[in-house]
Amino acid sequence: MSVSVEELSPIRKKLVIEVAADQVTEKIEQAYAKIAKTADLKGFRKGKVPRAMLEKHYAPRMEQDVAGSLINETLYRALLDNEIVAVAQPEVVESGQVEKGKAFTYLAEVEVKPEIVVKDYTGIELDREILQFNDESVQQRLEEMAASRAQLEVSSRKKTREGDTVIIDFEGFIDDTPFENGAAKDYQLELGSNSFIPGFEEQLIGLKREDEKSVEVSFPENYGSKELAGKPATFKVLVKEIKEKVEPKLNKDFAGEFGCETIDELRDKLKDDMVKQETARIDNQVQEALMNALVENNPMEVPDGMVQNQLLHLKDSFTSRLKAQGMSLEMLGMNDETFSSTYYPMAEQQVKGELILEAIAKRESITTEDSEIDEKIKQIAEEANAPLDNVQEYFKKPEMRQGLEHQVQHDKVISFLIDQSVVTEVEPKQEDAAEKES
Repeated sequence: MSVSVEELSPIRKKLVIEVAADQVTEKIEQAYAKIAKTADLKGFRKGKVPRAMLEKHYAPRMEQDVAGSLINETLYRALLDNEIVAVAQPEVVESGQVEKGKAFTYLAEVEVKPEIVVKDYTGIELDREILQFNDESVQQRLEEMAASRAQLEVSSRKKTREGDTVIIDFEGFIDDTPFENGAAKDYQLELGSNSFIPGFEEQLIGLKREDEKSVEVSFPENYGSKELAGKPATFKVLVKEIKEKVEPKLNKDFAGEFGCETIDELRDKLKDDMVKQETARIDNQVQEALMNALVENNPMEVPDGMVQNQLLHLKDSFTSRLKAQGMSLEMLGMNDETFSSTYYPMAEQQVKGELILEAIAKRESITTEDSEIDEKIKQIAEEANAPLDNVQEYFKKPEMRQGLEHQVQHDKVISFLIDQSVVTEVEPKQEDAAEKES
């Protein structure tokens, strides 16, 4: 076998591979021997078809089988012998004729990682938000937690107000005629939730139990039912019960639901968690700015195969999060095609960033030690509140450990680069402060 390699671009190579004539002849003989066992031609018993008849009737099949077999046996050997690491499935772009006693030649193209001479990765100017935190934020979080655990109880108040949940019977009419699916009994409706027809809930505020009211509304023009869209309607409503949300008291019983003995202990725990979350947000912000600067300082072309793999990873992660929330891409008005077109630039940016970090790690001799991997495994077990033995067993799998080693090295390179950057502490931006308040 002889191989010649041509560089088409920094990320693509062409291989011209020639397979020796004797190897081709051997494959042809093997192919016809295999075909002869199953060949079914009129006038001949199975397995007794003469070679000349096989060549006459089965030559196309033989050529296809032999070409495929030769390519499978030689392509990856050619890559290995020439130290070419493919980042995607090689593509056979041209294939020669299969003939006895003659060499077989084919052309393949393969995507490879670009060779990067990374530059301008030290002295990068970065802004880092000053961590701002106060006890009011903790109290607000406590109150939100209490509100999320509120229970509906029959109200002692006589009249309804916004935020109450009412139990009602109703029947809808258009031009004094009841319409289909326009009635219900013991319907539970939160006033102010805007879950009903616009204008309906507001007209129930200030009513008492057993009050009856005619509610006048108009269906929206874009209402789901074309028969009702845009039409005025009257609903006869009976208020049967008034309920209000009652939040649990912030006492030791409430704290106990979160594994704490006192509210003060819960406050301290919340504060620690919130500080960690805010610190992580700021860290991520700095890292994103760093990666953007690195990519801008080191323009390059990257293999589409690598981008497609990263895009698949993004899609799997995104759809998993949606599934956990009972949602899907389709519910967001997306499909595989629109997801790919939307997130391709992000995937491409991430691939460029990872290639740059790999090049810096190599240049700066940043490696990982077994002790660092073991420490990371302990950290994962603690954060997941999982038995250490189970987590250690999980990361004994070669592909899992390799991924963890890559993550640890990634984190070490990021830490090195931030240490080499010029970091300025700044006040949080107004939009960031508004996001935290919301």
